[in-house]
Amino acid sequence: MKFIFLLITIFTFSLSFGQTDSTFVEKSNIQNYTPSKLLEKGKIDIKWFNNLYTQTRSESNGNTIDVPRSNFFTTSLEVFTGVSNNKKINAGVIIEYRSNTFNGQDVTSVFDFKNEAGKSRNGLSHIAPSVKISPFKNLSNFSVQSSFFIPLLNEESNGNGYLANKSYIWQNRFFYDYTFSGNKFQLFTELGSRFFFGKKGEGYANNSLELAPGIFLSYFPSNKFTVLTFVQHAQLFSLGNKFEQNYTALGFGAKYQLLKTLNLETLYSKFVRGNDTGLGQSFNLGLRIIF
Repeated sequence: MKFIFLLITIFTFSLSFGQTDSTFVEKSNIQNYTPSKLLEKGKIDIKWFNNLYTQTRSESNGNTIDVPRSNFFTTSLEVFTGVSNNKKINAGVIIEYRSNTFNGQDVTSVFDFKNEAGKSRNGLSHIAPSVKISPFKNLSNFSVQSSFFIPLLNEESNGNGYLANKSYIWQNRFFYDYTFSGNKFQLFTELGSRFFFGKKGEGYANNSLELAPGIFLSYFPSNKFTVLTFVQHAQLFSLGNKFEQNYTALGFGAKYQLLKTLNLETLYSKFVRGNDTGLGQSFNLGLRIIF
């Protein structure tokens, strides 16, 4: 995995700096269609995003301990389209598939997609109808995305291991971005919230509220390429199940516009602190097409 990400990084850097340094004539999709911006009516946005989280350390009750390696892979497909003439409403759906492995297995074991007792589990986890709106007439770079995740699994954990939350989840994400003069730097902020529905005792996160702010700073060496750094935090509050946790992650990444309609995205993050959570790292790779 490290070798693959290194190749992608070298490839994108070489393509970017091999170009001539010229004034931006036209903004690319990675500049125009940030998560804050909505699509024009009839346009379609398809994003295939892959997240691999792996951990060998965990924090519990104020103590950090070494644990056998466990790996959690999530691949998601998001499809949105513009449905209003004034770019104020987008509608879409999100589908998630997961593959997890446990008890000291290699990071790449998740790509075997097996179900073995005590070792691995995979399957569809959630589907989420979604809507995205831009509520303010004179603030097109602020938007809200609301999704309702419907569980497709019968049990969070079984003899094979843990797969995903069984909860119904109402997720809201508030996006805002600001591009500085010269189009070289862009600041993006996000505040996410998730409410986990369900009966007490049937899911570890049921009757909980999670708040997750994040700040991203991007630099554009060219209009088709950007490098970025970010900090994210997540705080899970108990609303009756007596379970709470939080973590903070730091990371960096890059985006490159391969074709006029196709973008490539890579991200890496390190969980630098937390309470009652794993302290691992995540590798992310995504493709996005807008047409």
